[in-house]
Order: sequence, then structure tokens, then C-alpha cells
Amino acid sequence: MITGDLKNKIDKLWLEFWQGGIANPLTVIEQITFLMFARLLDINESRDEKRAARTDFQFTPRFKDHEQHLRWSQFSHIEDAERLMNLVRDEVFKHFREHTSDSRFGDYMKDARMVIDKPSLLVKAIEMIDALPLDAGDTKGDLYEYLLSKLSTAGINGQFRTPRHVIKLMVWLLDPQPGEVVADPACGTAGFLVAVMEYLLEIYSSQQGVMQEDVIDDQGKTVSQTIYTGDLLTQEQWQTIKTRMFHGFDFDSTMLRIAAMNLYMHGVDNPDIHYQDTLAQSFAQHFPELEHNAFDVIFANPPFKGSLDQDTINPLILRLVKTKKTELLFIALILHMLKPGGRSATVVPQGVLFGSSNAHQAVRQLLIEHNQLEAVINLPSGVFKPYAGVATAILIFAKGGATDHVWFYDVQDDGYSLDDKRDPLYQDEQGNPLSFAGDLPKVLAAWKTRQKPSNPTISPLSQRGAGGDLPEVEQTESPLTPLLQRGESGNSEDAPQTRHSGIPSGAQVDCREPEAMDGEGLSHSCDLDSGTPRRNDDRTQACFWVSKAELAANKYDLSVNRYKETVHQEEAYEDPKVILQQWMGLVDEIQGELKELEGML
Repeated sequence: MITGDLKNKIDKLWLEFWQGGIANPLTVIEQITFLMFARLLDINESRDEKRAARTDFQFTPRFKDHEQHLRWSQFSHIEDAERLMNLVRDEVFKHFREHTSDSRFGDYMKDARMVIDKPSLLVKAIEMIDALPLDAGDTKGDLYEYLLSKLSTAGINGQFRTPRHVIKLMVWLLDPQPGEVVADPACGTAGFLVAVMEYLLEIYSSQQGVMQEDVIDDQGKTVSQTIYTGDLLTQEQWQTIKTRMFHGFDFDSTMLRIAAMNLYMHGVDNPDIHYQDTLAQSFAQHFPELEHNAFDVIFANPPFKGSLDQDTINPLILRLVKTKKTELLFIALILHMLKPGGRSATVVPQGVLFGSSNAHQAVRQLLIEHNQLEAVINLPSGVFKPYAGVATAILIFAKGGATDHVWFYDVQDDGYSLDDKRDPLYQDEQGNPLSFAGDLPKVLAAWKTRQKPSNPTISPLSQRGAGGDLPEVEQTESPLTPLLQRGESGNSEDAPQTRHSGIPSGAQVDCREPEAMDGEGLSHSCDLDSGTPRRNDDRTQACFWVSKAELAANKYDLSVNRYKETVHQEEAYEDPKVILQQWMGLVDEIQGELKELEGML
């Protein structure tokens, strides 16, 4: 998260641009991004040089022998302001355009221009960006978030950056693989796509391919950072990852430029990022091969607040759900874009889970009756602060088949304070804040060991809530999707077994009891707090299963509070007469001490 010191640095840099005559916030963000990109190019070049020296890693240098003077580490120390100005404007930005001209990324860099016309402003900007901890964790993502918060329009359409730890949870839950095609229909700065790339590097790194690097964090402390090289990936897999795996869409050109640079800096040389409103009719016209049955995995945190004109919406999406609300339209869109058997993890406002309108019920029925809704993960209401206090949930679903049971998890603690500051609540043994803590490691551990109950039950609480008899619903087992196939073991068949445990590195979770079956045919899963077995039909716990019959009886309501049962412990109090006698005794004791004090005076 951005600290006060780092915020002050960015505010000071912003003020320098303002005083230098650049007042348009978008222009300021774009120019800062270009300079950050120049420094990140050099940082990644140095990392790849070290990686190549240590392993058999091969890479295409970003700087040729005659271009070494264009590296940030070389030109950032030039003291002559005029000379620095000419070099950056005429050569560094030219290198941006030429270096990426043979890739899709070049489409977003072909018009890259430096609009800073005062040498003194450029010197100050380079000095300040050189002091930013861009090589530490996801600081650059946090910087983008803070920069975007300065736009007066930020957040009006529900556009805000998804918290890093929530993205990580969603990616680890779905376990994307190198041969799969991944998309985000509202990608913003490409946080989900970058997280998939980082996930692949981690699970496909051998012990020899893991490096430790000391970096300076945003508080000025030296911390050790783990670098995964992905040395177990084959050349064919690397080629797929770099050129064909990642696809993103957005209708904000500045976001697209940042997204393209973000992916490029994470090793995706040719990211397929497009300027496109994926809900619009033009999506099918411009990208017919990507609009339908195109993707194996989709991650999304689509805009929540939007309401569109039906005349502009893709009619194929309206056939699935007739509404103007973007949060409902995006669910239908994702189902439309997925291949049969493809899967998605999507953030939705909790109103989607229990809304009573025909459109809300139709979307939930679509997910449950005609597709496989695998999980509903309820998130705390403060996850998206300071941008919004809206309560959200993660839906995990696969296209096709039908749902028989849905797995619910009620997350109470995401590892951060739920106020506007969002301070980390947990630390490691060295006192460094943990970015993936609280209930999130428990969610992953429970997901990897989950097992559907063989004896579906309906809780009396939910039966009362339904207000009537349950409909007759045939309980047929639907085909296993890749989600379930991998979910039981935590791995796909072709995934390397060297590092992939199903839990992110650095996450700590206590799970001592294996999955077991009791004599009644009900599965047990690990109680992640105590390490003792618990029954999957115990709805007083954080996670439990709900059958399709029960969901249908409740108009497909997916709110966790509809099914979770709270145990109310009756408080035992002493008899009021006894309490009164105790109080009178205390009063007498006080009176005695006061008289003793009076005698001393």
C-alpha cells in the first residue's frame, strides 16, 4: 500500500508538473508513466542479465550495444539539463517507439512523445522517479492507483484498481496453465493478467530458478524480494505466453497504454490489448473471433455502477439477460466469451447475489441451471476502500453443464484494516507486513481440499426462509469441469510438482487434518483455525455447501447470510439480588476507606 512518505513524493512530483505548465491530469499521468517505463526497462534488463548468468535463461536484449547510453542508469545522472533534455526527447522516446514497433505493444507506443519542454522540470522529475521504489513488489501498481485517484473522474463509473491480494486469491483459485487463453473484458491497468504471469513464473520455477534480491521498499527499508525465473517453462510455452495467451479490453486509452506497459514489463512481449467496449455491438464487428467461445479463463472486476442504453448493447448479450445494469451484463458477456468448459472468477457487488428484480434472478438462474456455479466467496464490505464501501463477492463458475452444489465461504478478514487507510494487519517474523494473510490462505486451503457432500441436505433455517415446500429438482451429477478436476488435488496433470503446493509462497495456514469421509457419507474438511475435522454440512463454519434444490427454493438467492447459521450463546448472569448485595458491599468498603482518610486529615 502507498505510505505517507511515498504519497508526499508523488504529490511533490505532481506539483512540479503543475508549476512547469502541465496542468492536464491525464497528461501528467502519461508523462510520469513514460519516465517510469524508461526506468523499469533498465531494471528488467539488469534482472534478465543476472538471470541469464545464473541459469540457461535466454532473452532478447532491450538495449543493443550502441544503445547502452539510453538506459536509465546511464542517463539519469547527467547533470547538464539541456543535454539531458535532448537525449530523452530525441533518443529515449525514439527507442520506445522503435523497440516495440514489431509488436502489438507498438500500437500504444507509436505516438509516445515527451511534452515536457522545461529542462529543469525534466531534471526534477527524473530525480524523483529515481527515488521511487519501483523494483519493490507491486509498488508501480500502487503508484498507478494513487495517480489515478487524482483524476476528478476517478471512480465515477466504478473504475478503481482491484486490491492486489484479492487478485492473487482469484488467480490461485483458478490455477491458469501456460496453454490456456486468458482474458479480462474490463482490464484497466491489467492487474489480473499480470498476476497470472507472476503465478506461472512461481509454479514453473525450480529451486535453482528462484533468486533473492535486496530492494528498498517505500519506507526506505531494505527488504529481500523473491524473483521467480520460470525456468521450467519450455520455449514453446514461453512463445505462447509472450504472444497468444493474454487478452485485455478497455475503453480508456490511458489505461490501455499503462496496461500494455505493465504486461510488457512482466515478460509479455506482445500483449493483445485492445481499445474496445466489450458490451457494445461493435465488439462482435471488430473482434468476431474473440467475442464468442474464445477463452479458457476470464478474470474480471467489471464496473458496478453503470447503466447503459440498450440500443448500444450487443443483442446476443441481451438475449441472455435483458437489463441495462453493467454488473449483470458482464456476467452474461463472460459466459458468452468463454469456451465450453472455460472458467471465470469475477467480482460482483453483493446486490447481484440477492437482487429481487427479474434480471437479477435471471442471471442467477442462468449461472445455476445452465452453467456450473462452483463457489460464492463473500468479501468484507471495506475491501475496496477508500474508493467505495460497497460489499462484494467473488463468483467462480464454468460455462456449460449444470450446477448440483455451490460452495460458500464467508471471508471476515482479508488481512487489512477495513477503514480508508487499509493498513496491513499481519507481519512476518522479521516484522515485514504480509500482503496475503487473514482468511485468504484459509480460503485457498479449503478450496484445494473441498469435496462435495454425497448426501445433500437442506438446513431448517433455509427451509424456513424459503417460505414453502421445496420444488422437485432432479439431482443429476454434472460432468466435472477443469475447476473440479484440479480443485481436488491443487494441480493439473501437466503442472510441475516441484513448487506448486496450492498456497502462495509466504502465506501461512494451519491445516493439519486431511479430507475424510465419515460413516454417514458426509465429507469432512479441515477446520483451518483448530486443525480438527468438521462436517461440510455444518453451516456455522466459514465454508459449507448448498444444493441446487435449496438455491432454487430460495429464488436462486446466493447471499451467504441466507444459508449460514449463527450460533447464539445465551449469556448467563447472576441473580440480581446477588449483584445488588455485591454492589452494596463495595459501597460500604468505599465509605470505610473515605472515613479512614478523613481521620488522617
